[in-house]
Amino acid sequence: MVELINHEDVIKKMVYAITNPVAGHLVEKVHHWPGVESLTAIEHNKPLTATKPIRFFDPENDDLPDAIALHFLRAPGYENLSQAEYTKLLRDKVAEAEQKAAAERRENGIKLLGRKGVSSQPWSDCSGTHEPRRKLSPRVACKNTWARVEALQRNQSFIDRYREARADHLAGRETIFPAGTWWLHRFACVKCADAGATAPPPS
Repeated sequence: MVELINHEDVIKKMVYAITNPVAGHLVEKVHHWPGVESLTAIEHNKPLTATKPIRFFDPENDDLPDAIALHFLRAPGYENLSQAEYTKLLRDKVAEAEQKAAAERRENGIKLLGRKGVSSQPWSDCSGTHEPRRKLSPRVACKNTWARVEALQRNQSFIDRYREARADHLAGRETIFPAGTWWLHRFACVKCADAGATAPPPS
């Protein structure tokens, strides 16, 4: 899970997710994708609704709903924009990503698979290449350098306080875990600091 620090970082990741088929040179435009596409739903402020398939599910099992709706919330930091302004901002950034992908195809001679090519692929096909394993495990995404440094320091402070509290807990000493400790709080009933509290630095 990657923490998005600023509202610009949220929009950037939204555009990344929306234009993924375009960046992969599967289709030229986002709306050409033959599968689920969220940009239109965001633009019209409507949810995406999926119905439970007839197959693969026991018709007598009522544990799962017959339909479920996915609602898209507006990215934080853009509350002052109208729906039209917010949509235009997102559309413009999506268009930039589409143009960038088109330029990459022209420069490198990459062939576009196209909607028909995507739809005609066997369901059992898989990629013939392997994604290189990353040495880094990003925890935050932030364009602003200083905000990113501050977030990394905050995360490291949490890790330091957590390790100290865990050592005390294993030694049988009473301790308070930092706010955000979920699993141990949920399943081991450990005490945690309030989210708004400022914990002292580890000694």
